[in-house]
Amino acid sequence: MSDWKEIDGGVTAARGYRASGITAGLKPSGLPDLSLILSEVDAIAAGVFTTSTVRAACVDYCRQRLQAKPSAKAILCNAGQANAATGEQGLADALESAKLLGEALNIPPESILLASTGVIGQRIKMEPLRAGIPRLVAEASETGSDAAAKAICTTDLVPKTIALETMFGDRPVRIGGICKGSGMIHPNMATMLAFVTCDAAVSSHLWQEMLTRAANRSFNQITVDGDTSTNDSLIALANGQSRTPAITEMGADAEKLEAMLTEVCVHLAKAIARDGEGATCLVEVQVSGALDEVSASKIAKTIVGSSLVKAAIFGRDPNWGRIAAAAGRAGVPFDQENLRIQLGDFLMMENGQPKEFDRAAASNYMKAAAEGEYLKADTVVIQVSVGNGSGFAKAWGCDLSYDYVKINAEYTT
Repeated sequence: MSDWKEIDGGVTAARGYRASGITAGLKPSGLPDLSLILSEVDAIAAGVFTTSTVRAACVDYCRQRLQAKPSAKAILCNAGQANAATGEQGLADALESAKLLGEALNIPPESILLASTGVIGQRIKMEPLRAGIPRLVAEASETGSDAAAKAICTTDLVPKTIALETMFGDRPVRIGGICKGSGMIHPNMATMLAFVTCDAAVSSHLWQEMLTRAANRSFNQITVDGDTSTNDSLIALANGQSRTPAITEMGADAEKLEAMLTEVCVHLAKAIARDGEGATCLVEVQVSGALDEVSASKIAKTIVGSSLVKAAIFGRDPNWGRIAAAAGRAGVPFDQENLRIQLGDFLMMENGQPKEFDRAAASNYMKAAAEGEYLKADTVVIQVSVGNGSGFAKAWGCDLSYDYVKINAEYTT
């Protein structure tokens, strides 16, 4: 049983943060497209970024900033243009963005982290960004998280947000987060952006380690379409404004904080998978009995990322053979005589042998998940066991629908 509770407020739930989101004119759709997250004081900053060799200018910028100094006061995000594969001019645009915001906030540009999302190969539209920054700063408020969450979206159907609170002694500590992501989502950071705020005091090396582990158990465990983005960024700030004792090494308090950070990341990651482009349901794959967590994780990600498994779920076809085949090609050795597969309450394979089950009822189970209320739908759960080891992991994805092809076939047209 967790000792935290869910609260309202997103990234402004934690003490000492303001946020805003505006329509600056970066997107042709006229939807919100420029966002700001601002800490009242310098915050310890950590980041996990795309593993792609082709990276956006903001990714290289943030990596360099965090290597030089693991702290920041603000995060600026533009939507509409990825500013990836844009060469030296793209980097110049990123640097100018930080300079302009720094002047508007009267802080050094080195205290600003950047993120971009949108079409690869397109530079940021600097004229509307220049005009929008003063208004973005003016509108930053302690209730601005929802506006910021909307302004980072691209093909997302809904904004994604969460905030949790727990007690350290007699003082509350809060962690909030917002994210965007719907397509080009695959393990190794998934075009996702996620921003997390925390008001605990924690050392920089520990905060980075916590965030890396949380990412591995959340954002690196989701897949929509097998494509890793050029812009993936997970940035977390911890500003110490809860006035709780500083956490400088692993122990009970650090484990408690990391557990809450991981829960925030898992919630946001599942929201991305559930909102996969064209998706009708969330899929959760649970793998047990592996040698270790890494092995279980690899099998779970392979199953949830299988196009054949995803297509079968969209067709409400309880074709467990596709699950077995995906598990077998995950690159993790196991004895197939130990393989067990269950879809919801339907046991389909045990001890490597097929089991009789009600195919119509299993199909209806998947159909019911797809017909649930959006973002509150029941999840299609697949449980796989491969042996008697202690390794356990979960991965999340979605089904593969006709609409996914339509959305991505017409993405720039």
